[in-house]
Amino acid sequence: MKVNTAKAAILGIQDIHINAATSSRQSMAEQHDPPSVSPAAKHSWFPTPPPPIYSCTLTPELEAKAREELQEKPEWRLRDVQALRDMILKEQPNLHTRLDDAFLLRFLRARKFDYDRALQLLLNYHAGRRAWPEVFQDLKPSTVKHVLDLGFLTVLPRPDPNGRYILCLRPGKWKPNDYPFVDNVRAIYLTLEKLIQPEETQVNGIVILADYTGVGMSQASNPGPFLAKKVVSILQDGFPIRIKAVNIINEPRIFKGIFAIIKPFLKEKMAERYVLHGSDLRSLHRNLPASVLPEEYGGTAGRLDMGAWSRLLLDCEEEFVVEFCQPDPLEGAMLPDSELYEGEQAGGSVEDTFRSLRSQLYYCY
Repeated sequence: MKVNTAKAAILGIQDIHINAATSSRQSMAEQHDPPSVSPAAKHSWFPTPPPPIYSCTLTPELEAKAREELQEKPEWRLRDVQALRDMILKEQPNLHTRLDDAFLLRFLRARKFDYDRALQLLLNYHAGRRAWPEVFQDLKPSTVKHVLDLGFLTVLPRPDPNGRYILCLRPGKWKPNDYPFVDNVRAIYLTLEKLIQPEETQVNGIVILADYTGVGMSQASNPGPFLAKKVVSILQDGFPIRIKAVNIINEPRIFKGIFAIIKPFLKEKMAERYVLHGSDLRSLHRNLPASVLPEEYGGTAGRLDMGAWSRLLLDCEEEFVVEFCQPDPLEGAMLPDSELYEGEQAGGSVEDTFRSLRSQLYYCY
């Protein structure tokens, strides 16, 4: 009887968290759009997220892929979500995080349904917001409109043959005198948040296409290794997304120096996923077929449209306000020690490394 009473109490707390999160999102949406139409529904090329009350949207083929690659068993899916939810409520009762099925599934899938690793990823996800307030404070699309208008990033409308959406980055469009580098990070993070919503992306992952045309010494040396380490830490260990490949094209000689700064922070598996193509489009097409690429990269999918993704993000403004413009979710939470976001105390040793690498940048340049 005591076990049943305790379980009922946990489930009651869980319902409070879920209902509060759902009602706040619904009330925010109702102020701006008809309840039956979500902002993303205006952009038919991008899949919509699962409904508020979770119902699997995966095709049988994707369910089979998730079973094989992620150890996801459809018959155990909601049981696994409940197990993770129970761990959060027991070990981090003061963590004000979403507890709905769709949200927690992102973390389970990203860590192949290992409960402990999924919980650590969730904690890292929230810890990143506290460790980097200049990125996460007031994070919403309207605050990075200048980045989107400049054409720094977009998402191509057609996924590759493996169902992976392609995040296209153009670092050469950014000039350090225009705005701080962290604005680029903010735009990337908002993009990843939108990309991870559909279950297709959670299973298939994404591909990055980075065009380094126009990148010079000012862009290469501006972020520095401390900032680079934070970006890499978030992408590798603080966000529930699977980056399956990073294709670099039109990289200048200076890229050797840029990669020398980034590589020490990359896990071996991630470092192996970087592919440098130079100006050889045939090499690029062996990794990303011409049928999904715009004409600018030798593809047959029309001209590169930088506006479609920008419009989609801006139309989801209120969604991000609810998600990010709220009180600190870690207020009162006790987090385990982690070197993932170790703060400024690491800056000294990292900057020493940067001094030794700066000469490489100038040599390559």
